Amino acid sequence: MVHRATIKDIAKKIGISPSTVSRALKNHPDISEKTKKAVIELAEKLKYRPNQLALNLRKNQNNTIGVIIPQIVHYFFSSIISGIEDYTSKKGYNVILTQSNEKFQKEIDNTNTLINTGVAGILISRTKETTSFEHFKKLLNYDIPVVFFDRICPTLKTDKVIVNDEYAAFIGVEHLIKSGCKKIIHFKGPENLSISIKRQTGYLEALREYKLKRNNDFIIRCDSYEDAKIETQKLIDKKIDFDGIFTVNDDTAAGAIEALVKNGVKIPSEVSIMGYSNDLISQITNPKLSTVEQSGYEMGYTSAKLLIERIESEKTIRPRTEVVSVKLVLRESTKPINIPSEN
Repeated sequence: MVHRATIKDIAKKIGISPSTVSRALKNHPDISEKTKKAVIELAEKLKYRPNQLALNLRKNQNNTIGVIIPQIVHYFFSSIISGIEDYTSKKGYNVILTQSNEKFQKEIDNTNTLINTGVAGILISRTKETTSFEHFKKLLNYDIPVVFFDRICPTLKTDKVIVNDEYAAFIGVEHLIKSGCKKIIHFKGPENLSISIKRQTGYLEALREYKLKRNNDFIIRCDSYEDAKIETQKLIDKKIDFDGIFTVNDDTAAGAIEALVKNGVKIPSEVSIMGYSNDLISQITNPKLSTVEQSGYEMGYTSAKLLIERIESEKTIRPRTEVVSVKLVLRESTKPINIPSEN
């Protein structure tokens, strides 16, 4: 068995007492900053993990997994949590849920907290701000099983659960085109997220497939309800000629609808709108939103299944990628196919 570093190991190497090491790791005010720094640096070098984890491992009772998500309030992520909890409870595992609130530093703090808690594995969807993966690499260095879902880290060799975002975006934009739209705006997400890049790629592929000219001015960074109201108003004020909008998520589509309605633009006869995700908000907009559904529940269930399989396996498993299905959900914000526009 591989020896795991202990507080005594750290104390011996630095030449201080184990109790001093313990207090330094807990950021006790009686310990000098110099000593704290030396202890923390050596602890990381030795890959020290708290005694609680070692105790769990010896007793083979470590049945808790951690989850890091951007925002609990979003229907998509709450659906994911439902899927995770349904599978984990069936397998006898407990869940510690943390929320990064789209903040990179909070994500780092959550990661460290779960390491210190001694979880058996972690499910992660990263923040919009995350561009450095060092805190995630620490998990792999500690041999903690990790599964990324939705917002993944493509360069890390871990299990992943995703949707085919290119295809999903393609069928959403394709519907807009087949229903008569020719000048389609794309409200895109941040470029550091692979899901944003792939959804934009699907949008562009649909334009190419149906021989519609690409207009870079029609591709706008906008991925929130409030930003969509602002950006849609700009389009109207500048008298931009457009007849469709495809958004990176449903919140953004809802903001666009509010701005269009406020300005007397008829939906869908003058402008059609296609969202992405099938969140609850898509059913309460006026008109109700057409969207591309990605099943959050299925994503959560599958993610938990992959993680627990890896935790319990006695064999080495190569990193796997599971793709969750998508489908169009057509409502009132888009015209039916083959019905001519009123323009």
